[in-house]
Amino acid sequence: MSAPSAASSAQKPRISARIGGIAESATLAVDAKAKALKAEGRPVIGFGAGEPDFPTPPAIVAAAQEAAADPRNHRYSPAGGLPELKAAIVEKTKRDSGYEIAANQVLVTNGGKQAVYQTFATLLDPGDEVILPAPYWTTYPEAIALAGGVTKVVVTGPEADYLPSVDQLEAARTPATKALLWCSPSNPTGAVAPRELTEAVGRWAVEHGIWVVTDEIYEHLVYDGAEAVSMPVAVPELADTCVVLNGVAKTYAMTGWRVGWMAGPADVVKAATNLQSHLSSNVANVSQRAAIEALTGPLDAVDEMRTAFDRRRRTIVELLSAIPGVQCPTPKGAFYAYPAVGELLGKQIRGQKIETSLDLAAAVLEHAEVAVVPGEAFGTPGFFRLSYALGDDDLKTGVERMGALLREAQ
Repeated sequence: MSAPSAASSAQKPRISARIGGIAESATLAVDAKAKALKAEGRPVIGFGAGEPDFPTPPAIVAAAQEAAADPRNHRYSPAGGLPELKAAIVEKTKRDSGYEIAANQVLVTNGGKQAVYQTFATLLDPGDEVILPAPYWTTYPEAIALAGGVTKVVVTGPEADYLPSVDQLEAARTPATKALLWCSPSNPTGAVAPRELTEAVGRWAVEHGIWVVTDEIYEHLVYDGAEAVSMPVAVPELADTCVVLNGVAKTYAMTGWRVGWMAGPADVVKAATNLQSHLSSNVANVSQRAAIEALTGPLDAVDEMRTAFDRRRRTIVELLSAIPGVQCPTPKGAFYAYPAVGELLGKQIRGQKIETSLDLAAAVLEHAEVAVVPGEAFGTPGFFRLSYALGDDDLKTGVERMGALLREAQ
């Protein structure tokens, strides 16, 4: 048999269309560029990554150190998660949101991103549509596309506190609609849906047989009396068509430990566990043991971090709002500000015509040595996302540097 000719081989793409169509994570790309410039000696201040600047609490680290020396953690464990961690997630979920689930409704994943992907991979068939309010976290549309789904974007703005109305969701609904992605408190806006809206959206989803995938990873980070309401708690009849996503990354400053989970109907979780058994198997046992300590221990460190984030939140809103051409709504949750910068587009900064928020972010990085993520990454051009999960001094210096540059716009 003759070997394939070079011409026939050249006709076949080297990268599959499915994977080749994935965009790089914009937030991680900005963070990586900022770190690379800092390594070159430039004093770059990064507002890109959504990552607490606090160390993981000592008790959690100590639990991991103990676990690393325990031979039982040196072996494979159940693909769906350690039974002890599943039990801790069940108790934590009831304690924090009032949602009562069983251990067979929990799948422990390698961080929140894997929970997002596996949920959509489990729920969607090719062509199924997912309604996705924008601004949205960059990973959501990519995970939907990887699962063969189609994203239907519903754009929200600062005038509505970046929250969609039921009428907007209904306008986006078609016979192909399978699911709604809900994120409150929100990444990237910090918006927190009030109970009335959460209930109304949940009732709408039940009425039309639409699944809700609700991301609750920022549940503990709320301010000004805002309340993080879990949709299946607000609308109990939704529970059979709802998947809750969560993890330890943001609440306990454990982004690098890679422990997340999905909680939902037992049949969905079982199917997703089958997928994970072939995809990655169990999450690292040491990380799971650390997560058990996090979920069963006191919330003192969480309260301390929230206090710091609240202080930084008020500072960053004040500083951003003082910059001409920048409007910054006050976020009520998470650790992000999402200011509108549209008034600066079409102007010039240091001889460069600024056409898009991508251009503006590039100019801010080059001339002010400040890294921010442009709104294009979140489905809404004309905005910036700034994470205020960084030190107070860097936050103030970074926004002041950026402000000094943006005041040159003309």
